Amino acid sequence: MSAAPRSDKPMGRFRRMFDRLSSSQEDLESEELREDADTAGCTRICDCQDRQIVSVTGTLRTVTLRPRAGVPALEAELFDGSAALDVVWLGRRSIVGIEPGRKLIASGRISMSRGRRVLFNPKYELRPLGRE
Repeated sequence: MSAAPRSDKPMGRFRRMFDRLSSSQEDLESEELREDADTAGCTRICDCQDRQIVSVTGTLRTVTLRPRAGVPALEAELFDGSAALDVVWLGRRSIVGIEPGRKLIASGRISMSRGRRVLFNPKYELRPLGRE
């Protein structure tokens, strides 16, 4: 037997199939989201640093209306398989197409709020429904 860890060996077709069969649905969805981020040329959320300008992609897990300092704010959690971040549109009560389960690409400057990554008023692009 080789002393190299399994992750260093190239995976064969049967090994990949076995890994997919033995993985949970959540693990498979996370892996698919990470691959989508790589193919779209976006930064993984786990790699985003405070004050960095980024483009990220993922699926909206939750969308809520949560006032901030008396101003309406539409807040959504974006998950890309590696981590989550909050996307906040200040002064908005709703945005057509922004709903749980929808995939999008968001661009802007990351900030940290209460230990979580946040994008305020990002530029965004909704991903086509046919690709989901």
